[in-house]
Amino acid sequence: MKLSLMAALLFGCVCFAQNNTDTSLYMKAEKISYLTDIGSESGDLYQTIGHHGPAVENEWMALRIYFSDKVAIDVYNKAKKGLELKAAHWYPTPEQQKEGWGADYYKVGATVGLGGVKLWDGEKVVPLNPVTNRLAHVGKTENTSYMEMISRGVPYKGKKVDIKVRVTVFSGKREAKVEAFSLNGEKVQFVTGVNYFKGFETKKGNNYIAVWGKHPEDVAAEIVGIGAAIKYNPKDYVKKDDDGTQYLLISKPTKHLETQIFSACAREKEINTLDKLEAYIK
Repeated sequence: MKLSLMAALLFGCVCFAQNNTDTSLYMKAEKISYLTDIGSESGDLYQTIGHHGPAVENEWMALRIYFSDKVAIDVYNKAKKGLELKAAHWYPTPEQQKEGWGADYYKVGATVGLGGVKLWDGEKVVPLNPVTNRLAHVGKTENTSYMEMISRGVPYKGKKVDIKVRVTVFSGKREAKVEAFSLNGEKVQFVTGVNYFKGFETKKGNNYIAVWGKHPEDVAAEIVGIGAAIKYNPKDYVKKDDDGTQYLLISKPTKHLETQIFSACAREKEINTLDKLEAYIK
């Protein structure tokens, strides 16, 4: 009995210690050598980097930050739990998708995507562009993976600021954390939110916005319903906006902002409707 108990405890520890997250950053021309850092004075490596920017994943979804003037966050949704980035490189074949792999169903367009970060100058949204340099970094801890995008020299209210966006995914935890930092030490107003399309369903609470619908994506083998949500501290924000393509949250002047983002799709077994996504958030 003691040996069985000890074996069970050891097995439990091994399972608990397993990190079901991963990172992906590589040159498009070479899918073998993975990087931890890359930079560009132009601020645009969209066509040079695999999947257009750094990416991270956990069991339920993968996320990427576009290495371009967008610096938006995009989603790769999965039909079943597991890690797929290293094998799928964000774009599995139609055959693989039919066999149960995930796909790029999400469409960002000109928006922040899901939880992406821009700036607010008091009147309008300010992109993290142009820059004097843009840097991407990915890394792992015992139970997380994270990616960072640093945009240096962004014009903002007559000055230039350095902004870092960090996205962290957790092993065994569906939601991801998005953080924005003003590295100069000056307070700025951040803008974040979630995009949507015509015909989407929307659920809003005091501290969350959730949407569900079919994105007009054309790189996946099929179009399926996608859920996306952002959870936030309402005390951090002074204004909400809806420009017809995205629900935006405008922060108070700050040096640091943190939100949580969620995504799910109709191909999943557990969370495959807006009501189920909202229940999970609550």
